[in-house]
Amino acid sequence: MKVKREFRDRDDTEVAVLDALVDRQDGMTVFELRSHVAVGIDDLEDALAALKADGLIEADDDGGERTLIKPDDRVVPEPGEEDVEESFFDHLRDRLGL
Repeated sequence: MKVKREFRDRDDTEVAVLDALVDRQDGMTVFELRSHVAVGIDDLEDALAALKADGLIEADDDGGERTLIKPDDRVVPEPGEEDVEESFFDHLRDRLGL
């Protein structure tokens, strides 16, 4: 599953993090995220910081053993919402602001 379309205009690393989190809404550790998003730890930390600052993710301590990162509910597509891949023309229209 992919993050809602309105959140896909972010940095590629941020979108990859959100996509991974939407697939596993019960949360992921930083190590699990790193294995799903093929970037260095510094880039991952920068993406997590930006997403946290914008309120798109939350960190949850599950009893003191580990910290799970979860997506905010507004980035998760509704059940049954069609996951349509954006066409080249849709992408171009969005970039040009038409």
